[in-house]
Amino acid sequence: MSVTRAIVPTASASRYLQQLCKHWSHKFDVTFDAHKGRVPLPLGPVDLVAGEAALTVTCTVAEGGDMARMQKVVADHLNRFAFREGELVFDWQPA
Repeated sequence: MSVTRAIVPTASASRYLQQLCKHWSHKFDVTFDAHKGRVPLPLGPVDLVAGEAALTVTCTVAEGGDMARMQKVVADHLNRFAFREGELVFDWQPA
């Protein structure tokens, strides 16, 4: 498995986590509350943890999977919800 993590600075972490999980709950068996969520995307699971000053996003894909695509899909969706805040910063690191 390949795992990457981004700690995304934002004061609206819980709101974005819930918006993203609700958005994807129409297509996937999503679990979430105000502080953590899990989205089982076809490429692999996305885990989200909301803190006071940041949203931690962890992406997991099978070896040989398209991690770059997963990161782009997640970042693009979150940035749509954060349009009032401006573009969020994703510094993906191996986890």
